[in-house]
Amino acid sequence: MSHGLYVSFWLPTVVLGAALAIKLPSILKLWRDPLLRAVGGLLVFACAVFVFAAPKTIAWTNRVTGVPNIAAPWVYSLLTALSASWLLLIIAWRNGRTERSAQTRRATRWVVSVYAGVVVALWVLFALADVPVEQIRDLDTYYANTPFMREEILLYLLAHTVACSVTARLVWNWSRTEGLDAWLRWGLRFLGAGYVTNLLFSAAKLTAVGARWTGHDLDWLNTDIAPSAACIAATLVAVGFIVPHAGQYLQERWRIRRRHRSLKPLSRLMRNVTGAREPFDLRATPELRLIRRETFIRDALLQLARHLDDDLRARSYDAGVALGFERGRAQALAAAVTLLDAVEARGRALRHPAPSEPPEAARTASPVSPVSLADPSGSSGHTARSGLSGSPGLSASPGLSGSPGPSGPSGPSGSSRPDTTYLLREIQAVSRVLRHPVDIQAVRTHAAAPAESLSTHE
Repeated sequence: MSHGLYVSFWLPTVVLGAALAIKLPSILKLWRDPLLRAVGGLLVFACAVFVFAAPKTIAWTNRVTGVPNIAAPWVYSLLTALSASWLLLIIAWRNGRTERSAQTRRATRWVVSVYAGVVVALWVLFALADVPVEQIRDLDTYYANTPFMREEILLYLLAHTVACSVTARLVWNWSRTEGLDAWLRWGLRFLGAGYVTNLLFSAAKLTAVGARWTGHDLDWLNTDIAPSAACIAATLVAVGFIVPHAGQYLQERWRIRRRHRSLKPLSRLMRNVTGAREPFDLRATPELRLIRRETFIRDALLQLARHLDDDLRARSYDAGVALGFERGRAQALAAAVTLLDAVEARGRALRHPAPSEPPEAARTASPVSPVSLADPSGSSGHTARSGLSGSPGLSASPGLSGSPGPSGPSGPSGSSRPDTTYLLREIQAVSRVLRHPVDIQAVRTHAAAPAESLSTHE
């Protein structure tokens, strides 16, 4: 036994163990699901095969039991159970909880009965065989011509080959199905490659045993090629189970973190409105951090309601389209211009309160006042919030049509309530364009030109 071969037996065990650890929570939570039970059984048997097939474990088993080569039927039984779990997994995959449940149960019973019978036959044949000389690595070829042991070796290899052939064909067919998730498709490809490599294991074993029957010596296929193929196959199968779960998990984590980062410019701008930062907790999950940032931004936008100017947003949208921006980006740029203008207007209102405003209101309208955090006007906050939900009769974005919309111009001096539907719904798009101040300034300048001309004429 070479040291490298010994290490190779434990490498797939570690990878299979990782796959089992990833799947275990789902298996335990949804134990009644036949598909998850099949996956759990497959991974458990796969791990057991490589644990007990390791040369040192084989020697330990023989020594502890005191029976030479008793590790052979034990490992063969585990490998047969693993082969059965492949077929059970395919049955659960193909049929699932469909109207073919009766057919599924019949197929499951058939597989369990046949492969349980194979396991029983393996132990009976071993009891009848005469195998006194312990063989750690080359038992299959050493006893290839021994009565009953010969049949045992052939039986487990045929059971393994049949299960592997059926599973490989069905998995490859499924991997070419239209509409599969990309991560699931890659997982199936790894599984298919693993089962095809398992066929190489069986072919190497059968060829080496057949060579012994004809008086030739191809034992190197049994001692070198077959174990290597088994290790590679097990690793590929384990990766096939890991890829869909880990890939989807990492993709979702990346999507959430990217959304969280993309909202940073808008969150930073909203600090000028609230005078505070969003809640932060190192122990919070990425999902919770995203929800807190989105809530913080929307609450701050509600406080800007009375300072938003829909007419400016309509003119800014027209300016963006005139400057060559596509409609979606022009809409986001128009919203950003309106938002920046509202922040500035609110700042001016806080610094220079209107003459009609009582001194008490002016004193409470400071950035750190609890009242100002709820409503910049110093009122109860109900008016500001009621005007931000958007009227069902209004367009989601007046700027899309290039006109102020049915409500007409609005803003600090307008009588209509600003439409904030787009701002509240598309905070991601607005935050992204805040990273491009040059574009915002170009739209702002272009949108201001007609207003200046109108003011001069009047």
